[in-house]
Amino acid sequence: MPTRTPADSSPVPQFFNRELSWLAFNERVLDQAFSEQYPLLERTRFLSFVSSNLDQFYEIRVAGLMQKVDAGITRPSLDGSAPQELLDEVRHRAMAMSHREYECWRQSLQPALSKAGVQFKSIEKLNKVEFTWLRAYFRREVFPVLTPLAVDPTHPFPLILNKSLNLFVSLRNLRQKKAKPLRAIVQVPRILPRLVKIEPPGAKEDVFVFLSEVVRHFVADLFTGHEVVGAWAFRITRNSHLYVDEEEVENLLLSIEEELHNRRRGAAVRLEIDENVDGDVLQYLLKSIHLSEADVVRINGPINLYRLMSLPDMVERSDLKFSPFEARVPNALAQRSKLFQEISRNEILLHHPYDSFTPMVDLLRAAAEDPEVFAIKLTIYRTSGDSPVIKALMDAAQNGKQVTAMVELKARFDEEANVTWSRKMEEVGVHVVYGLSGLKTHCKCCLIVRREGSKLKRYAHLGTGNYNPSTAKSYTDYSLFTSDTSFTADLANLFNTLTGYTRKPTFKKILVAPFNLHTEMIRLIREEAAVAQKGKDARIVIKVNSLVDPDAIQELYLASQAGVKVDLVVRGICGLVPGVKGLSETITVRSLLGRFLEHSRVYHFSNAPQGKRTYLGSADWMPRNFFRRVEVVFPVENSETEKEVLETMDGFFRDNEFATELRSRGNYVSAPKRGKKKFALQDYLVEQSIEATNREVETLRLGRATGKPEDQGEGN
Repeated sequence: MPTRTPADSSPVPQFFNRELSWLAFNERVLDQAFSEQYPLLERTRFLSFVSSNLDQFYEIRVAGLMQKVDAGITRPSLDGSAPQELLDEVRHRAMAMSHREYECWRQSLQPALSKAGVQFKSIEKLNKVEFTWLRAYFRREVFPVLTPLAVDPTHPFPLILNKSLNLFVSLRNLRQKKAKPLRAIVQVPRILPRLVKIEPPGAKEDVFVFLSEVVRHFVADLFTGHEVVGAWAFRITRNSHLYVDEEEVENLLLSIEEELHNRRRGAAVRLEIDENVDGDVLQYLLKSIHLSEADVVRINGPINLYRLMSLPDMVERSDLKFSPFEARVPNALAQRSKLFQEISRNEILLHHPYDSFTPMVDLLRAAAEDPEVFAIKLTIYRTSGDSPVIKALMDAAQNGKQVTAMVELKARFDEEANVTWSRKMEEVGVHVVYGLSGLKTHCKCCLIVRREGSKLKRYAHLGTGNYNPSTAKSYTDYSLFTSDTSFTADLANLFNTLTGYTRKPTFKKILVAPFNLHTEMIRLIREEAAVAQKGKDARIVIKVNSLVDPDAIQELYLASQAGVKVDLVVRGICGLVPGVKGLSETITVRSLLGRFLEHSRVYHFSNAPQGKRTYLGSADWMPRNFFRRVEVVFPVENSETEKEVLETMDGFFRDNEFATELRSRGNYVSAPKRGKKKFALQDYLVEQSIEATNREVETLRLGRATGKPEDQGEGN
């Protein structure tokens, strides 16, 4: 494993702060919820993402800053911010974002939904028929699963689970009206849907109430003989780091399970509570969970707007959603029985979600069923709840194949799901392994070994995204199918490294972190700079989710100073400061948030040799990706395929509808239109996909009509 050395001895230039850059990213997500460019129900999804993102930010980043402050650490971050100073600023900005999030709901989305016939009503405003239905629903579905918890000297303050929604109830005994108020806590059951759709017979409109409001309204039913003085919703966010020393534990799976149990009870880092909460109640809560007023977010509205994520699926209103879109399946990959034959003929690159993820699932199913397939190896970082990928692997094992699943148990917030998958696969004979100690396995690779005649042939899939058919419909990613022996040999070497003890593997085609990826990326940047210093045109194009690696940023600054044009597409966190005279004046940074989540990673160096100048892969440009994860980056060798990838990349710099540009002061501005024709990259790629599907359908139709063999196409 390589050791890190400074990229240059000159003073480290200015960096944007990582936490503040992330908050700027989430502000851009929130902007989408306000934007009338999107259908109304899709805007509620963006608002849900904002809430979910903030949760994770507090659970991980704010929790980490609080730990640094508590430990007395004063060492500044790359931008010069001390931990306490940064924590104060982060709290201030995150709280302002939360308030803006609820303004979006109260002042923009809720009124617009109401006007469109999707009503969110307070219980007091329900008509008689609606209220009667709701009362019956509460008694039938909700009341039986509620558990009131008294809080008094004999009942200490209960352990409140991470991100659970609760009511703090203040009570008065009707027989002892002069006695001090009593206290109780009622958890809003997670098992029940948080949005309640009121559906009395003959209902003509979509009417919703939040479950927390239902419980609050009827909470007195839980406390017979008492008067409810007040009831306030609250939610505690806890530190969700997993603390596992892989060198000390004997069984990583059992250790992860134990830590998942502990995480639900981690130290509190945020208290969200109704803004009108009684002062004494608030102080009691803060004392009980060891937080201060600085950690309180007062909410004017329903706590946890992530629950709005289910709304679009509960409302049958196509006019309020994105137009339906059926991803393209290329003719070459349309027949499962011919997949191995087609991949053997041509290397095929797919671009999801414009191209369907179905061929990847079909390939695994074909491998599971094919008697000539001997072995399947695949990495799993995140996958869907009812995963056809997992089922195909289990079917293959039950059919006698040798199946190896490299499962990353430490995939953040998917640890529990991956533990479950691991146990299920082991039960049917899949060999489950957990990778290299101290490293997360984040690469997306599959290798299939098949007998063809008297020889064994290997087939490979390499991707930039997870083996998750669900997110493949909404995340942009690339998938490469190939039987090229140099690729498959490299993957065989990689899997042997992951499952065995190879310490210094070598690879011919692919770049692999933590072994050679960082070194090669730095070398390619420097070579582009050397070309520019000779007065020749030089360009670097990089697309990642995050860019914070200080060595890479420093090298990009030096390349800019040498005259290289550097165009970056960074969806989220960016530590690089663009457009600074004498430092980064030839560097531009764009971000694109739209219908699909930009997730693919692309790296292009214009003066590198053909076949070694454009790469795709799983790695963002962060120290963790370069040095603490197993990542795979692969070259695009086919010139036509490379041309398509680069045309898509140029589309990011043409987009003047949804793209934003990062300025040197850290603010983002809308991409300038300057009289240009409107261009939205994702919309354009959807149109291209639909047109390609129509052409292929027409080709098949004509082939059948004339009796000619079906044109299998070039794949991409």
